[in-house]
Amino acid sequence: MNDRLSALWGGVLTNRWGRIALALLAGAAAALAHPPFGILPGLLGYPLLMLLAERSRTVKGGFWVGWLAGFSYFFIGCWWVAEAFLVNKDQAWMAPFAASLLPMGLGLFFGAATALYRRFAPQGVRRVLLFAALFAMLEWLRGHVLTGFPWNPTGASWQAGSAMSQFASVAGVYGLGLVTLAAVSALGLLASGGPRRPRLIAAGLGVAVLAGLFGFGALRLSSAERVDGPTLVRLVQADIPQESKWSPEAYQAIVDRYVALTAQPGAALPDVVVWPEGALPATANDVFNSPDAQAIAGALQTGQTLLMGISRGEADPTAEGGARYYNSLFALHDEGAAGLRIGAIYDKHRLVPFGEYLPMGRLMSQIGVRSLVHVPSDFSAGPKPAPISLVNAPNVQPLICYESLYPGFTPASGATRPAWIVNVSNDAWFGATSGPRQHLNLASYRAIETGLPIARATPTGVSAMIDPWGRIVDGKRLDPGHAGVIDVRLPEPAAPTLYGRWGDGLFGLLLVLMLGGGLSWRRRKALA
Repeated sequence: MNDRLSALWGGVLTNRWGRIALALLAGAAAALAHPPFGILPGLLGYPLLMLLAERSRTVKGGFWVGWLAGFSYFFIGCWWVAEAFLVNKDQAWMAPFAASLLPMGLGLFFGAATALYRRFAPQGVRRVLLFAALFAMLEWLRGHVLTGFPWNPTGASWQAGSAMSQFASVAGVYGLGLVTLAAVSALGLLASGGPRRPRLIAAGLGVAVLAGLFGFGALRLSSAERVDGPTLVRLVQADIPQESKWSPEAYQAIVDRYVALTAQPGAALPDVVVWPEGALPATANDVFNSPDAQAIAGALQTGQTLLMGISRGEADPTAEGGARYYNSLFALHDEGAAGLRIGAIYDKHRLVPFGEYLPMGRLMSQIGVRSLVHVPSDFSAGPKPAPISLVNAPNVQPLICYESLYPGFTPASGATRPAWIVNVSNDAWFGATSGPRQHLNLASYRAIETGLPIARATPTGVSAMIDPWGRIVDGKRLDPGHAGVIDVRLPEPAAPTLYGRWGDGLFGLLLVLMLGGGLSWRRRKALA
């Protein structure tokens, strides 16, 4: 029976169409391991990809199996981006290109990893270290090259807040991914050739590493006692669908809905009210110079602070059209008879390509491509993220939309460390797809890495308070398609984490050690 299976396996690997099918299957399986799917056996897609790269006859062949797996991985993980282009019928023609070109481009990182792996033609059980290191290195590059797109890194396959996710507090999500890749790839040796005993030992070590990750996380969570601070936060979710948001007829109803939810009676008066990114379909300049400013002030009570996500314009004679526009978060403090005072403004630093600005904008506009912003020109980037001060609450680090995907944007140790993170996002662009739920999981990893709670507000979900261990506080969340408020005490921050002190330093050290271990067989071969 084993001989027949080996022959069948060998036949599939040598057949061109069989290899294509297996490469697509490997990427799809790995993608489905991520929340909200959570099919964790899909992690075995990585050792399958490793074996396919090994059996490739050339480096070029190794690249193509990786690229196919990457295309499948990102097609499943990022298909929801097409939904954003369907909001505006004039841009709907771009949806198929967004759904296909993005995974085609991101698949290059998978292809580069497997091509390098095939180039070194690894042998022995140590090759799992080389595969994991090369793959994790290219994943880190994906999160940094050309502003980066760190969506669904391998480490985030584990549900944030689970025991397996807690190693991110030590080595970050990239370090967690590196260790996960090495552990699951070791299981692939059971289906490869070579002496049986070393392969069994390596696979056993892989299982032991996974058990160690679980044990470490379980121990960390067992001592994780959440302490609620005095600050009461209200997260407002108005359930505003993106397709009707910018119609003039909907404007007043949207303002009224946010005002009503803000003024809604509760068990206690919130200290801070959080509105999502781009809450109102207008710029701050227009809103603050209209009767709506009085309506917003009327919804607040003296001493309250409103964190409002809204775009703003700023005169600039050097800019196209004489003005620059920013995707911003305003901290508005109610001073009673004196009205609302702007305490701080945070301008989004890391903008979404094609969504908020166009790379090679002039060329793109000539062929009919336009960003998705509803202001006269593309957004401009703000300065590097830094905490802001609030009158009646601890210092907070704002992160707008997908800035929450990036490790290291929040000072996680030292005197500048804030007490919490607020992530306002407009996930309404992606409707009832997997995108908003994936975004929640990815943002929650910033809590684990920094030891800071995260208040997250979106127009249609998912809105929640996340504790310093990545768990949703009291299970209170507002999912897509639901309107309401969440009143929750702001948890106190946990002690600074190792990742908060070292950043990606430990990840880099593990990467070097695994590369050295994986390549050591070449030195032995040269000396033999």
